[in-house]
Amino acid sequence: MIDPNVSIRLARPTRDLAAVERFYVQGLGLEVLYRAAGGPGEHDLLMLGWRGASWHLELVGGLSLPVQPTPTSEDLLVLYLSEPIDDALVARLKQAGGKRVSQGAYWDRWGITVEDPDGYRLVLSSRSWSNAA
Repeated sequence: MIDPNVSIRLARPTRDLAAVERFYVQGLGLEVLYRAAGGPGEHDLLMLGWRGASWHLELVGGLSLPVQPTPTSEDLLVLYLSEPIDDALVARLKQAGGKRVSQGAYWDRWGITVEDPDGYRLVLSSRSWSNAA
């Protein structure tokens, strides 16, 4: 049986590491946990998150990246904030290259959705995980 407290890494390709770093660090407030420039035939790597969290976001990019991002409107990273969404946070995300979008009646009722520079969607939910259904 897998330990339910296992660490999680979400990995995604990006067209522009600097743009997504700006969105998630300056906009959302994540920290750079690790960075590596790829050598010949390797991709660049950027890991973002909060120190001590059980998850982090791994972004890969660069000239040697074999795939391009292909996000759909259902590729969501949902953060359950357990409080009303701070307008200043949404403004920072937009200033850092994000675009506010509608995610449908459910998510629009319970939060705010912002696309990152690659088109992946970040949902800031006012609900807590325990009351999400």
